[in-house]
Amino acid sequence: MPTITTRDGTAIYYKDWGSGQPIVFSHGWPLSADAWDDQMVFLASHGYRCIAHDRRGHGRSGQSWEGNEMDTYADDLATLVEALDLKNAIHVGHSTGGGEVARYIGRHGTKRVAKAALIGAVPPLMLKTAANPGGLPLEVFDGIRAGVLADRSQFFKDLSIPFYGYNRPDAKVSEGVRDSFWMQGMQAGFKGVIDCIKAFSETDFNEDLKKFDVPTLILHGDDDQIVPIADSALLSAKLVKGARLVVVKGAPHGLCTTMKDRVNAELLAFIKE
Repeated sequence: MPTITTRDGTAIYYKDWGSGQPIVFSHGWPLSADAWDDQMVFLASHGYRCIAHDRRGHGRSGQSWEGNEMDTYADDLATLVEALDLKNAIHVGHSTGGGEVARYIGRHGTKRVAKAALIGAVPPLMLKTAANPGGLPLEVFDGIRAGVLADRSQFFKDLSIPFYGYNRPDAKVSEGVRDSFWMQGMQAGFKGVIDCIKAFSETDFNEDLKKFDVPTLILHGDDDQIVPIADSALLSAKLVKGARLVVVKGAPHGLCTTMKDRVNAELLAFIKE
């Protein structure tokens, strides 16, 4: 399997499909690069080089005890970009991966970045604080931690329902999609999964977003039950200068799968601009 090695010796797995201008994908929790397969096949077929890595502690990458936080995730992404000498790259992040892209730009700048897309992304901050009164209370994330610790396998099975909006009256439920979500979650390291909850919920990306100076697409479903749009995309769009906000009516958090044709079309149009 193709891997790069980070400064602390952690192996990061990646897939590299197609040729052309690079598009780099950062996945959500608790998934892996496989969550992007629908976008990668589509965009690689349209003449782009599509690269997706498994975040440390997830998928086929190393399960380090330390470093399961956003600064290190961003530095791992920078190591991958530099190892593959990617230039003029388009960075696409979903959910936690959107936070990873934001922190990558915040820490490493946009010298190698052409554009960015944040899809169902966690920035600017999920946690409710005095400065972020619309966020979710800490108890919500403590409940996620407790669920993972108690029965990770069942928790992931249950989480797949609201993740893909399968609890809506008109939803067409795919047990295959649910199985894939569960399988990817169970590939992840237990410590990495637990630590990443803090990373995606408590990291403040406000200053990172202010450093964006490339064309940016912010795409979010208005029926996202995991990362509510009002305190994520709608706020991020105000912080990223010149960002284009696209709200997908009725879309759940897992819209890259359930509404892949719409997401693919939006990404292609944005990339071609």
